[in-house]
Amino acid sequence: MRNLIPILAIAAAMTSCSSVKTQKQVDNSNPTKYLNSITASDLKTHLYIVANDSMEGRETGSEGQKKAGRYLISQYTKNGISFPKVAESFYQKVPAAFLNRRKGDNLNDSENIWAFIEGSEKPEEVVVVSAHYDHVGVKNGDVYNGADDDGSGTVALLEIAEAFAKAKKDGHGPKRSILFFHATGEEHGLLGSSYYSENPLFAFENTVTDINIDMIGRRDAAHEASNNYVYLIGADRLSSDLDSICTAVNEKYTKIDLDYKFNDKNDPNHFYERSDHYNFAKHGIPSVFLFNGVHADYHRKTDTVDKIEFDALTKRTQLAFSIAWEVANRENRPVVDKK
Repeated sequence: MRNLIPILAIAAAMTSCSSVKTQKQVDNSNPTKYLNSITASDLKTHLYIVANDSMEGRETGSEGQKKAGRYLISQYTKNGISFPKVAESFYQKVPAAFLNRRKGDNLNDSENIWAFIEGSEKPEEVVVVSAHYDHVGVKNGDVYNGADDDGSGTVALLEIAEAFAKAKKDGHGPKRSILFFHATGEEHGLLGSSYYSENPLFAFENTVTDINIDMIGRRDAAHEASNNYVYLIGADRLSSDLDSICTAVNEKYTKIDLDYKFNDKNDPNHFYERSDHYNFAKHGIPSVFLFNGVHADYHRKTDTVDKIEFDALTKRTQLAFSIAWEVANRENRPVVDKK
């Protein structure tokens, strides 16, 4: 028995070492199976709920927005995705005092919503995938559904998270952690992401990238002939790595025409400063914004689900997933080599 104990100890140690070694050898080089789990039918199912009249246009702090938020949480729970361990719930409360401090819009308390998949090898490093889930509410009795703005990005996050959850279940979970971040108050001046930037759950030095999705379900007048495009904004502003990643994964998996028109620093629209990624980028976090451009229904009651082009929404969601997959699994985080 005395001789057996050391033998058992050695065997246990070898088994432990073998387990660690196996974990480090997980091959996450090909996300195709999980990319293809993102489907038009699932996006449509989610969007007909998120942009339904019953959500009352998802005005910041309204009951309609809170109802939409509860739906998002129900889907994360259904897919076995929880909130971050360091948080108390799926909600980051954003108080009315903060929301009203600039413009006095008389908004009620609202919430950012977050879900989290922990990384297997570098859990302390966090990739953020973001979209805002608020819109502009009800005006003169008409519901402004915001199907594209930003119902499209909201449901894209749900599908991306589900794809990562399926990969993790199969033993191909991301090596870095991923925070799925639904911002409130974007329509009133990027308020939810601004609040997060002042009260971050994860230190910004450990936040490696933000992939922001805001309006990816339609086409604009400049692309009347084809919806197989997306505007890519900001990827190269702070990091040549992030820009290269976006280009490489698109060429490999989605083959969308990447339009850099609005990435021009002299663009009069200043879209780079007009969505939630900016509150990450201004803290030195490499960020990219996926956008389909402005169309005739922008901020109108006619931004409805029946006008969404789900083939385009699917491919753009798959592109965002592919970028997140690469950033989460590559050996080195995207370098910050620009100011």
